[in-house]
Amino acid sequence: MLTIRFDRLGLRPGDRVLDVGAGFGRHAFEVARRGARVVALDYADDEVVQTRATIGGMVDAGEISLDRWLGGVRGDATRLPFATGSFDAVITSEVLEHIQDDVAAIAEMVRVLRPGGTFAATVPSWLPEKVNWMLSDEYHAPAAPGGHVRIYSATELKAKLRAAGLTVTGSHHAHALHSPYWWLKCAVGPRNDDHPLVARYRRFLEWDIVEQPRSTALAERVLAPVLGKSYVIYAQHAGVAQTVAA
Repeated sequence: MLTIRFDRLGLRPGDRVLDVGAGFGRHAFEVARRGARVVALDYADDEVVQTRATIGGMVDAGEISLDRWLGGVRGDATRLPFATGSFDAVITSEVLEHIQDDVAAIAEMVRVLRPGGTFAATVPSWLPEKVNWMLSDEYHAPAAPGGHVRIYSATELKAKLRAAGLTVTGSHHAHALHSPYWWLKCAVGPRNDDHPLVARYRRFLEWDIVEQPRSTALAERVLAPVLGKSYVIYAQHAGVAQTVAA
């Protein structure tokens, strides 16, 4: 399940892309499928190991060529181990809300992005996230170790990107059907994955991802602007900026 719309990044075969906080690699895999070369960075060892293994499986299956994989790296988003201007694009999905010093992390991502390079970030949308925080203290920090430390408004995130030297080119919301799932989880306890209502809704989401029926796709388009769980923003390094319709 992808959150970022890759056609907005203008990727070309051979481009170097950094996925910061790659998790288990869902966006990194898409970068490689599109012919670009990707580095997947994450703070968690197990997720870096799993991403490397999945990429290896994709190479073995002939889905991608080995030259598209530049490596899986364990690292800190506020101190990226790469030279200035190393990448043609930088992406980060559902990461910034976990980082205390998000300004430092954004500055580092901009530092390693070449002038004219493209950037995409996703964070939890303000309204669905606000409901989660109200329903359960166990959902966010400090009660949840490593949990979310802030709720972004679109205005705040845009301001921080602009202050770091990026030109915002577009935005949208995504995953409206996922918001009720998290409200349910927070209502019964975020760690109570076996609750019947939570389990049933999870099965519905898994079915939707696999089957992709037109009915839920339509519901997603209608509901996303208000209920989309993720807010997605696109930007470009200072210079050569082109406007992308929001």
